Amino acid sequence: MPYVNIKVTREGVTPDQKADLIRGVTDLLVKVLDKSPATTFVVIDEVALENWGIGGLPVDQHRRDAAG
Repeated sequence: MPYVNIKVTREGVTPDQKADLIRGVTDLLVKVLDKSPATTFVVIDEVALENWGIGGLPVDQHRRDAAG
């Protein structure tokens, strides 16, 4: 019974994109591990941007620094 948790920043991920992620992850587990789709769980958590960090920085600051 696989359980996959996907975390993304809350920046407008559409319901269609989420459905594609769920389908794609499920298909991958079926293909690679021969798991049953009926017992494969995929959960998508959307995290507020201010609660996400990269390289020791809040993601918005990291993006500003990367943009130069």
